[in-house]
Amino acid sequence: MTQLMIIRPVAIAATTVAIALLVISGVQAAQIQTVIVGNPGNQGELSGAGAGGSGTDRICGAVDYWYNIGTFEITAGQYTEFLNAVAATDTYGLYNTDMWNGTFGCKIERTGTTGSYVYSVAVDWADRPVNYVSWGDAVRFANWLHNGQIPGQQDLTTTEDGSYYLNGATSAAALLAVVRAGEATWVIPSEDEWYKAAYHYNDGLTGNYWDYPTKSDIAPTSEAPPGVDMTNGSANYYDSGYSIGSPYFRSTAGAYSAKPSDSPYGTFDQGGNIYEWNEAILSSSTRGLRGGTFETPSIALHAASRSGGVAPADENFHIGFRVADITTSSNVPASSKWGLVILVLLMLIVGGTILAKLQHRFPMC
Repeated sequence: MTQLMIIRPVAIAATTVAIALLVISGVQAAQIQTVIVGNPGNQGELSGAGAGGSGTDRICGAVDYWYNIGTFEITAGQYTEFLNAVAATDTYGLYNTDMWNGTFGCKIERTGTTGSYVYSVAVDWADRPVNYVSWGDAVRFANWLHNGQIPGQQDLTTTEDGSYYLNGATSAAALLAVVRAGEATWVIPSEDEWYKAAYHYNDGLTGNYWDYPTKSDIAPTSEAPPGVDMTNGSANYYDSGYSIGSPYFRSTAGAYSAKPSDSPYGTFDQGGNIYEWNEAILSSSTRGLRGGTFETPSIALHAASRSGGVAPADENFHIGFRVADITTSSNVPASSKWGLVILVLLMLIVGGTILAKLQHRFPMC
């Protein structure tokens, strides 16, 4: 009996801790759903004007490691959790008032005064992509994920160091000098990471790519979700009119559920909806964007389109982002490191329950 009596309190303690962690994660943690991008060592392909598109030519898509990339764009709801964690005093301008006031804003509202700011998002906007975010805002979000999503001021423990060393960088020149750290975990995708997830056939170490991120060489149909084009897929872009009308204009995460509107690796909205930042430097003053928007024609969704770079300090309604996890264990799907902690604790709970039942059936004295 002594052995089982020792184990039972451990199970009870694990239950208590697990419940507490579940509560904490529900309040503080932004859950990031990802898909695996495998086939490390695949070949790239030419993108840009030389491939029939626009912008500077470059071989894109070759990645020699496993990684996870966000299934969806970062939503207004996830960004609101970020703001509430680190922007009670918004030192580096992570919030833009046009998020709430702008015609095309993502409806995140800020109340209170500096030092005690509070953020909320309209319910019917929480699952739509955040916009009015600069490249600097996006990498600060990635740093926050890297650092475990802890709350606090915008400093080296939350937003200013981690996957990227920023330490207060806000100007275009300063942000252009920022590079991915060697120990980076959560990141803004490189152009190669973004391109591979969107266009690669997912057929081994090949250089086979689709022209559009809906597993097609023909533009997807511009229409409202869930979409009905079962051949080329559907997407949110401008074609003689908006796919989604006022006031939303952008779709919710995963709304284009009719196949084949997802990419070969299972991502959504890498074509249309909103431009997404990547790490590329396209000129002496601009960072890379990919994917097109609800206001651009289908050519912006094409794999050969490399134009459209914007200064990394700029914030406008066309631009959002998604994140990637490049850790060595990222070939295992993950939403956040809380998930692993909770899984282990739940295993302890299950084990304790089984042992308790065994004690009931086979008492030991």
